[in-house]
Amino acid sequence: MKMNERLLDRQIELWLEEDIGFGDVTSLSTVPDELEGVGILYAKQEGVIAGLEVAARVFAFVDSSLVFSPKVAEGSFVGKGAVIAQVEGRVQSILSGERLALNLLQRLSGIATVTRKYVEVARTASEKVRIVDTRKTTPGLRMLEKYAVAVGGGHNHRLGLFDAVMIKDNHIKAAGGIGPAVERARAAVSHTMRIEVEVETLEQLEEAIKAKPDIIMLDNMEPEMMKEAVRRINGRIIVEASGGVNLDTVAEIAATGVDVISVGSLTHSVSALDISLDLNERKR
Repeated sequence: MKMNERLLDRQIELWLEEDIGFGDVTSLSTVPDELEGVGILYAKQEGVIAGLEVAARVFAFVDSSLVFSPKVAEGSFVGKGAVIAQVEGRVQSILSGERLALNLLQRLSGIATVTRKYVEVARTASEKVRIVDTRKTTPGLRMLEKYAVAVGGGHNHRLGLFDAVMIKDNHIKAAGGIGPAVERARAAVSHTMRIEVEVETLEQLEEAIKAKPDIIMLDNMEPEMMKEAVRRINGRIIVEASGGVNLDTVAEIAATGVDVISVGSLTHSVSALDISLDLNERKR
């Protein structure tokens, strides 16, 4: 996934305004203006690193004279204690940008790390299956969180309500059934936009198959029912599994033959990877 850099820059400006406000009073009052140094960013636990360019942009917004140098590649798996980057320049500026840069780097790396785990476990049962994210993201961070999923080896579901049709239970109720919902959607949207339908039972599945959407989501089905659903669909429609997915169940779900497994926990309840910055100061 390629990030929208203009959107990212606008967000960074707002986040820095939220954090720095009228000025970093602690750094400005305790650190000499002329003091320069090097901040060393290192991992305090093992994981997949994501967000190095984001961190670099944060420091550049704080002070364009700062030099940010990654020491590992984006998407690298690193061990505890690994140096992942350094930032060099005015100490006041390094300290003012430190927290926002670390907050973003830690969260994105946490997402990439857990995504990598899901991908690896799912592949023990199926080489073809894709692990994808959902819209259960942090407001204001969706683009970055979905980017981190991709860095971790996963794939992105729709970015928002605007780029795909997903007909869920309440849409089905409001439209009067799966058939009418798909028919209305097909008449209203571009031929280039995919239509997905959520089903919870095999009866709904048969109705969905007749409606011929591009994707059928099997919502909270038991593995045996999923297998039967995959058999009935017989490769004619992309099959997505959703609900009840965790690291203990993902391999069994992948083994049912579904094409895609969506995992909300990749973004909605992930733990940040522990990353820190230590300052090695020096005079100009």
